[in-house]
Amino acid sequence: MSSDSIHKRGLYLGVVPERAAAGGGTTPLTLDHDLDALPEAGRRLTVAELAGHVADLAGRIRAAGVLPGERVVIHKRANFDIWLLATAVARAGAVPVMLSHALDSATIAALLGRLDQPHLLTDATKLKSLAGVPLAELTKGLISVDGSGPGVASLADLAGSPSVRPVLQGLDEPALITHTSGTTGLPKLVVHTPRTMRSRLRPQLFLLALMRRRETVAIHIAFGHSRMFAAMSLCLFRSMPVLLVNEGAPDDVADFFAEHRPGLIEALPNSFLAWESLADDPRKPFASVKYFSSTFDALHPRTVRRLLKSSERRTPQFFQIYGQSEVGPAVGRPYFRRSMRRMDGRCVGYPLPGSARVRLVSQNGKRPSAANPGFIEARWDGIAKSYFGEQERYDANVHDGWWRTGDVGYRTRFGCLHMLDREVDAIPGVGSSLEIEDLVLDRLEELIELVVVPGPRSEAIPVVCTDRDRPLDLDRWRAAVAEYPQLAEPVQIPLAELPRTATLKTRRVELSRRLHEQIR
Repeated sequence: MSSDSIHKRGLYLGVVPERAAAGGGTTPLTLDHDLDALPEAGRRLTVAELAGHVADLAGRIRAAGVLPGERVVIHKRANFDIWLLATAVARAGAVPVMLSHALDSATIAALLGRLDQPHLLTDATKLKSLAGVPLAELTKGLISVDGSGPGVASLADLAGSPSVRPVLQGLDEPALITHTSGTTGLPKLVVHTPRTMRSRLRPQLFLLALMRRRETVAIHIAFGHSRMFAAMSLCLFRSMPVLLVNEGAPDDVADFFAEHRPGLIEALPNSFLAWESLADDPRKPFASVKYFSSTFDALHPRTVRRLLKSSERRTPQFFQIYGQSEVGPAVGRPYFRRSMRRMDGRCVGYPLPGSARVRLVSQNGKRPSAANPGFIEARWDGIAKSYFGEQERYDANVHDGWWRTGDVGYRTRFGCLHMLDREVDAIPGVGSSLEIEDLVLDRLEELIELVVVPGPRSEAIPVVCTDRDRPLDLDRWRAAVAEYPQLAEPVQIPLAELPRTATLKTRRVELSRRLHEQIR
């Protein structure tokens, strides 16, 4: 089988930059930060330069002792070089394993043990934070991007190492390992293959084909998330200029977007929520945006409405795609300014061309509905292959070939999938916690986050965060939630104290546990 025919069926991360450079080498990439692994590279690159850096790093990684087929954990501070290093590891024929910088040392130790002697590619700061972890026992070797030490190879010292020819795995062999959010405990290690990663591009390539002109794309998502590899592949193959955003604070984002004027922004739902205040900013950071896109959690209607209003483009749209790490994109839908008044935040979309089939499975034998939500299941060739080291746990989610997502919902008579809650987060007698959060956030603009979690007696406790941590007006609160008598009194905390994952999802189980300790 020829290399070209393989590529049509599989996505090989290690050669993505090289292949993109062949058709659009001068396409620019602009960063709002410096690269730890390549401090001399600067903040403006072309795709051709990007491909050169990946080839250079692949040679260094091979010289550090990494062999094809081995696993390399990448765990360092947030930076676009995470994507570069993972792509270089893949080019060298090894399997990159992306462990978020936000994971604590105990979690890292547990996952290293599960991975059975991987290499660890990290930085000096993370090595210091892992001082209590027996790395010599858990890893095959240590590589640092910004220093060296006893038993630690320096990536910088390996500059000028011989280049390596790209190594391609089989279509169904492990090519990338990422982890789940860990909102309910120790993260699972999700195994992606060239085939599953390539399949996930199909619906998004269809959507990009609908764009009338090439836009500058701003990306603000975790650099080691599986979605980042899909997003970069799409941008590179389509020769779209890219803005890589690491500094997500609203003021930093406003300056960066005001200078570079993106036409499309992909970001996390909670990032968009944090950027709502910029809708009226005099710098007009979203004036040039034609498309907003989010592929993680469902978005709050208030967020979508404010950001669409801030665009000065004709008929801007906010595209929402529902999926998860194991599934990829499943359903989606656009929102427009003219239809915002009718937006239901629980309506996560319709089947996408070339994407997954989705079905609802009853929990009790009765037809799934708003009052009786069913299990959401998906089926297609984009579903991840396994959980590394936990095949039985993976198999438990498969039902007659369908993947159970862990979410519950229903489908309207018009075909829109409504996602009401995570199965593990459902609170008896509450209906949809997420729906309550949507409606109350819409009514109280002073709230910047609201999370409803079970208390010690299974009561529904609303945890609120306000703009600039101002005291909550209880009279306004009670008026806003009058139709929800099942809610307990609100608990206000600073946004900074809300337990979150690297993709800014609230760790609801952890938040509930903390409330149990406080109230007990």
